[in-house]
Amino acid sequence: MMLMKKTSACLAVVSAAACLVAAPASWAKLAAPPEPTPEAKAKAAETAARTAWTGKVDAYKLCLAQDRAVDNYRAGASAAGKQVPAAAATPPCADPGPFAYVPPEAAKPLEAAGAHSPATPATSPHNSATPDAQAPKKQQ
Repeated sequence: MMLMKKTSACLAVVSAAACLVAAPASWAKLAAPPEPTPEAKAKAAETAARTAWTGKVDAYKLCLAQDRAVDNYRAGASAAGKQVPAAAATPPCADPGPFAYVPPEAAKPLEAAGAHSPATPATSPHNSATPDAQAPKKQQ
């Protein structure tokens, strides 16, 4: 009995010491993961689109199964001579069709888009020392 008390006390001290030693390591900030490559981003976007499409297919299959269940219920109830209430108006099941993913086009860099310079060269400075209120009005 005495040995068991000493063993459990030693075990408690050892586990407390292990926690104190490991605690600073758990507080250390982990390094940020590297930035994903463009290929990895494209693959992630395609996977997200496929997951969304799979959700739509699952909803479509559920809708068809619910329609079949309602039809079976109505047929069985009317065959048994029970009065069947009017069907609630629901939208028809929408088939999502086959999976088709079109990756978005990469945006052109500003230099290629022509946004870095005006279309025509300036003929006068964009500002002057004369405030607009004192500047002579231009005749049209």
